[in-house]
Amino acid sequence: MREVFPRRRERRERKLGDGRETWRVPRTQNPRLSQLLLSETNRVWPQTLQSAHPPAAWLSTSGISRPSSTLSTCHSCHKGIPDALILLLSSPRPCMRQGSGVPGASSGATIFALSSGQGRCGIAVIRTSGPASGHALRSLTAPRDLPPARSACLRLLSHPRSGEPLDRALVLWFPGPQSFTGEDCAEFHVHGGPAVVSGVLQALGSVPGLRPAEAGEFTRRAFAHGKLSLTEVEGLADLIHAETEAQRRQALRQLDGELGHLCHGWAKTLTKALAHVEAYIDFGEDDNLEEGVLERGGSLKGWGHLASQPLEVPSLHPLHLLASTANSEVRELELALGAHLRDARRGQRLRSGAHVVVAGPPNAGKSSLVNLLSRKPVSIVSPEPGTTRDVLETPVDLAGFPALLSDTAGLREGAGPVEQEGVRRARERLEQADLILAVLDASELASPSSCNFLDTVVAPTVAGSPSGDSQRLLLLLNKSDLLPPGGLDPSPNLPPHLLLSCLTGEGLDGLLEALRKELAEVCGDPSTGPPLLTRARHQHHLQGCLDALGHYAKTRDLALAAEALRLARGHLARITGGGGTEEILDVIFRDFCVGK
Repeated sequence: MREVFPRRRERRERKLGDGRETWRVPRTQNPRLSQLLLSETNRVWPQTLQSAHPPAAWLSTSGISRPSSTLSTCHSCHKGIPDALILLLSSPRPCMRQGSGVPGASSGATIFALSSGQGRCGIAVIRTSGPASGHALRSLTAPRDLPPARSACLRLLSHPRSGEPLDRALVLWFPGPQSFTGEDCAEFHVHGGPAVVSGVLQALGSVPGLRPAEAGEFTRRAFAHGKLSLTEVEGLADLIHAETEAQRRQALRQLDGELGHLCHGWAKTLTKALAHVEAYIDFGEDDNLEEGVLERGGSLKGWGHLASQPLEVPSLHPLHLLASTANSEVRELELALGAHLRDARRGQRLRSGAHVVVAGPPNAGKSSLVNLLSRKPVSIVSPEPGTTRDVLETPVDLAGFPALLSDTAGLREGAGPVEQEGVRRARERLEQADLILAVLDASELASPSSCNFLDTVVAPTVAGSPSGDSQRLLLLLNKSDLLPPGGLDPSPNLPPHLLLSCLTGEGLDGLLEALRKELAEVCGDPSTGPPLLTRARHQHHLQGCLDALGHYAKTRDLALAAEALRLARGHLARITGGGGTEEILDVIFRDFCVGK
């Protein structure tokens, strides 16, 4: 809204010779345009003042206002104004994404890289992006004409200097801006042998104006040309690195722009509120303000807390107060931001993996369970108690969710110093766990070690913390194959549990289903609900937005209220790529491979 309602308009007034009328020249956001506008005003208007008519065509296109209702319809007075200035003033502002103009997306260089990954394969994809892509395609192919746009053609590739044949390949031509990067792009689908790939890359390197691409440079150019927002770029990176079904679903949702659309909706709410505040600051005392502009949103009560400040609100006319509707929407936005921030850790767990800790007394079968879930021999299994004396970690896919599975030492007292250090580390990991798999020997539930574990670990965790941010726990009774035919004796003091035999695999399906439900609560379900916040920077900017809205609700100064809304909107813009610094962009794009 800064382009529409400057918070403190600086008006330059020129009185006519007879003193009858005044025209105002607003200061624009472009300093060069402001200077040009002022200079042309000083040069042209003296020539037109004899007829007491300003250049009407210029006024109508530039947005220059005049309080008088007797605006001249004379169309001959603007002849002295340069056509370039009229065109500049009347041209609409180009619609560009916030990420446009990012350094590193130079249109002067054409880049090339292998996009399909290293190693032998059936087909390898080599792509180019930049103004010389068409020349590169002509240089390597015969015949030399470009193929139809977005159509695959079989061509013989040869070295542009020696003419040596390199391969028979499918080539595709993507003229900009209808391409991934928004620039002219070409793709070479060659046979995936190392010699073929190396030969084509060397041939492209010999074409003038081409250079090898840096890591993530193709995606960075797509962001710079408005093809992807920053959240979509992050979704693409997550999709490339996705290892589980849940990660793939979440990455696809973010790549589709769901998080970006959510932030744009929030920003629209703030823009509406900011427009009302800026409108009052700029035009609240203007007699020529269009009637009813500020009262379309509601009544006086929306900004009643400002009415007590005579310095900022000189009267109680409806045009001088923010609408209640806009304020109610801002309050609803505060609630939505708070809810997303409370769930912020879930998205980060989904991206990096939930911390699942296997704990229990010695010889309960913890290491056997870790080996069973990870499908590989991570831990040593022995009938001797205290075999595991350190924390062993392995990343696993648990029911479609990423997890870092930790095997810990058996919790007991009276062991040697080395094992006691392992017990200390085990208790430390329990405090950091997102989900605890508590393992007990089903045939020895009455043992002192089992009872102590139930009292010190299971019972407090199941009860939960007073803050409501409690850990989650699954109680597993292992070695069910050792139970008598009648099964486990019912015990009123035993919490809800699952029976499992790591030896036979009985009960594993029930455990995986329980893990799926628990991890969906811990990480969030990517197939339902609102989009998740998968990065720490998302949480940082949403918290900054919420803090700014808190200042907005407390302030009794209209200028400070507008600044708070502007700051809140700026935090939302940075999530999708507006106003991001070069350092932040470097961190994001460095996770991409070369060729993407």
